[in-house]
Amino acid sequence: MDRSKRKMEHIQHALATNEQKTNSFDEIRFVPNGLPNIYYGNSSLDTDLASLRLSSPILINAMTGGAASTERINQKLAIIARERGLAMAVGSQMAALRDPSVRDSYSIVRKENPRGIIFANIGAEATVEQAQAAVEMLEADGLQIHLNVMQELLMPEGDRDFTGYAEQIQRIQDRVRVPVLVKEVGFGMAKETIRKLIEIGIPMIDVGGRGGTNFAKVENLRRGKPLPMFDEWGLTTVESLLETREWINHRVAFVATGGVRHGLDVAKALTLGASAVGIAGGFLRLVQTLSIEEALHAVDEWHHELRITMTALGVSRVEDFSRVPLVFSGDVCKYAQQRKIDLSEWANRD
Repeated sequence: MDRSKRKMEHIQHALATNEQKTNSFDEIRFVPNGLPNIYYGNSSLDTDLASLRLSSPILINAMTGGAASTERINQKLAIIARERGLAMAVGSQMAALRDPSVRDSYSIVRKENPRGIIFANIGAEATVEQAQAAVEMLEADGLQIHLNVMQELLMPEGDRDFTGYAEQIQRIQDRVRVPVLVKEVGFGMAKETIRKLIEIGIPMIDVGGRGGTNFAKVENLRRGKPLPMFDEWGLTTVESLLETREWINHRVAFVATGGVRHGLDVAKALTLGASAVGIAGGFLRLVQTLSIEEALHAVDEWHHELRITMTALGVSRVEDFSRVPLVFSGDVCKYAQQRKIDLSEWANRD
């Protein structure tokens, strides 16, 4: 299938399948603070993501590019990023690396946001030269390398050979001039994968859990013979964040993407150890259904919801979420018990 047509199918199916009203974030509650001793107006949303300083923990995560029709989507996203000071990642640039005619669908992001923090994006199959070209295409501040094994296996025209991915990621990490962020696309990460990435020196990891855009369902909608038994493959975002426990306050920074619906979810992810929180489907829906002004207002509301949560908890800085207690229920508790993760460490913080 033509790559441009595939990109538009992904957009259409992502919008159609991203309708979950509840997810694993609903199995977490904050322990309230009746005496927060803080003023709403003094809260700061600045956060450090490895060597990058962000003015908001909300990241517009990788979505699209690679077709003339997706250029307008990336342009709108870049305008939102510029106007609200958000970091942004583009979708996989492999299309532009293979077909220069679609390069503008990515480079429009830097054109609209010349001083913003922008992540380039490639697959783990990319060569070092392709990684460098992707960074140069956007004058990028960071490089995302996405992992999407199950999506590729379900994609009719997808990859089937994942040999040597860890070694290739390390070669890219060692030779590109910008920090590397390895991300899952919605199937989550277990500690075994996280450990391998840390061992090869990756400074940023996006655990990309189940709960948002479901690329197993997206690809099954594109298949002549769907394989629906894989629709719920992987770990949720909350389960994946629990898997990072061993490395919290370590040299690696974590991003949480997957099912983030509002500012309260952002706060929960930050409390579980994320330094930033990625939203993809939510932003795609904004730019496809609202005007730029309405989309900017929606971002303001997310920030407002986050500041309400911070004020109610007595948190004035993003890094202060590390001392906030959380309690868990439902399937999260069952998962943690089987993986021998002690949830009382979070529940009894002071």
